[in-house]
Amino acid sequence: QVQLVESGGGLVQAGGSLRLSCAASGRTFSIYTMGWFRRAPGKEREFVTAITWSGGTTYYADSVKGRFTISRDNAKNTVYLQTYMLKPEDTAVYYCAAAKLRVGPNAKLYDYWGQGTQVTVSS
Repeated sequence: QVQLVESGGGLVQAGGSLRLSCAASGRTFSIYTMGWFRRAPGKEREFVTAITWSGGTTYYADSVKGRFTISRDNAKNTVYLQTYMLKPEDTAVYYCAAAKLRVGPNAKLYDYWGQGTQVTVSS
């Protein structure tokens, strides 16, 4: 099993930034891909970004390209989501996820999920 714990969410004004963290524990050697998803009020969960654990290959949703950056620290078993130029439409609960395979935006292919951290962007 793998446990994921997100942190770093909060309230920020439009145009601001936040850095979210996702700390993994347990059988972390089984992780191949780490991803971030989000769910806004009344909307479906959507893919944000993902990174392969070893090779550093990244994937981004078009809506966040150029504004969000995913990175990893293998020594700390932690993945980060640096957000810039936040918009009110970025308001959502952000979830960290881990997959045993190389996967991209398909949430169904992720094996483990965190509890989520709230990001609220005020206009």
